[in-house]
Amino acid sequence: MADGRTPRVLVVWCPDWPVAAVTGDDPVAVTEGGRILACSAGARAAGVRQGQRLKLAQRLCPELELRDRDPEAEARRFEPVVAAVEAFTPRVEVIRPGLCAIPVKGPGRYFGGEEALAAKVGRAVADALGQPLVPDAVPGAVAVDEGPVAVEERAVAGDEGPVTVDGHAGTVAERPAAAPQAQVGVADGLFAAVLAARAGVLVPAGRTAEFLAPYPVGALGDEALAGLLGQLGLPTVGAFAALPAESVADRFGPAGTVAHRLARGLQPRPLVPRDEEPDLAVEQRFDPPEPLAEPLVFVARTLAEQLHRRLAEAGLTCRRVAVEVACADGRTASRLWRHEGRLSATALAERVRWQLQAWQGAGTFASPDPSRDPSRDPNAHPNGDPGGQEGFTLLRLAPDGLSPDQGRQLALWGQAVADDRVERAVARVQAVLGHAGLRRIEPAGGRGPGEQVVKVPWGEPYEAAVPADAPWPGRLPEVWPTVVLREPAPVRVLDGAGRPVTVDGRAGVSARPALVVAGGREERVDGWTGPWPAVEYWWDQSLARRRARFQVVVGGGRALLLTVEGGAWYLEAGYD
Repeated sequence: MADGRTPRVLVVWCPDWPVAAVTGDDPVAVTEGGRILACSAGARAAGVRQGQRLKLAQRLCPELELRDRDPEAEARRFEPVVAAVEAFTPRVEVIRPGLCAIPVKGPGRYFGGEEALAAKVGRAVADALGQPLVPDAVPGAVAVDEGPVAVEERAVAGDEGPVTVDGHAGTVAERPAAAPQAQVGVADGLFAAVLAARAGVLVPAGRTAEFLAPYPVGALGDEALAGLLGQLGLPTVGAFAALPAESVADRFGPAGTVAHRLARGLQPRPLVPRDEEPDLAVEQRFDPPEPLAEPLVFVARTLAEQLHRRLAEAGLTCRRVAVEVACADGRTASRLWRHEGRLSATALAERVRWQLQAWQGAGTFASPDPSRDPSRDPNAHPNGDPGGQEGFTLLRLAPDGLSPDQGRQLALWGQAVADDRVERAVARVQAVLGHAGLRRIEPAGGRGPGEQVVKVPWGEPYEAAVPADAPWPGRLPEVWPTVVLREPAPVRVLDGAGRPVTVDGRAGVSARPALVVAGGREERVDGWTGPWPAVEYWWDQSLARRRARFQVVVGGGRALLLTVEGGAWYLEAGYD
């Protein structure tokens, strides 16, 4: 330790990890919030940088492919890297996908020193990424007077901004946009180790402050503090670190004190390794195998009570429960059900029943042997062989997403009691109609009336892919139709001369609509307004749509909502 308190830390950094988690051809960039979050080497060579607006980036690199950030893919692809690092010590802290850290003290002694440990970690991570080891990815000792410019010449070019401490199988064409690489760095404390990893160096013990000194104060990650220090004539980390700690605390407060400790190469907090979740799953094995699904429902009630009891004893609750089934022929199936601490043992058993019925209806456990004909077997189950060729051998309920149980605060005026009655009534209705038999309406983003709401099974969470209140160019006025067709019905719209009415690419109407022909019936148009053009997903040819909507009033005062797309007209909704 540099000062008796700051531990040595090894950091693994994968440059531009958001790019490594998407598919595409170089040059490619990942966007977030309308700006560039990370980009590939080809895009960077063309002048694209993190934080640029999309129009500027596309002007600098016209062939640039843009991809939305996929946090789930980033975490999923980084898991093999974390597993490779965990082979050296279980005390791994994942700072973010693409960046993780471990303490050096124990593993360094076991594996023959810091340099040997860094070399072994570098090779293991390279194997996990499926890439050859980059020569500069394994650090050696660095002279502290090289400065950040000379040191970063040894690094793989990356662009991830200021440093802070705090599926289905694809086709052959789906390949990572950039081959992922990794660098390893060692220094005193997490902050300095991150910078060391980005430079690919091993900073000697006790000399971290010297290593940090030439860096600009912006590297501390506090933009407001960096601006103020620049105005005070303290442009580098070393100049800031030279100030007395008491004066920094008086002038800049707690945030300044933390930044000052970082500048001096001290550790503001210890590493926080990933905690292993307790195994609270409950299961029942069947020997001999159970050929029918109905007995599993009765067993599920007992297992659900055991699961609730285990969660209560541990003071935990879970967001989801996994229902897992295994058959004697080796086939398995599982499905996550939302729990959120609300499901009783009976309600959870009902979900097991629904899931078994869904699997049976989908033929998940149907016999794979075509020679077995249940219609000719008097002892065969009417739905085939629901438990595979030999029957069910295992039913397991596993909690997922554990968190501390905060309990429930009852309201003073009986609101919580009323909510409980509603939940019990819903559970009874769902027990009769099935999980999807009772649904609630949730607002969703979109331009058309059929896109504004979605039906969600009661008890299931819903997160709109895009905000419903976001700007939607081409959206209809606030007066919404009262009847929306499940599927738009084809119609014909004619002008006064009997010719079809068309709409060009600039939303120009060829003639005034005079007739609407639907199902062989002609209706005279008394009034119309529009069009409301909508161009959607123009950047993705597989999803791109161009359409326009009209509101028309026909005979009898009825109002209709018509849509024209690809030269064809459709009746989308009506106003009563």
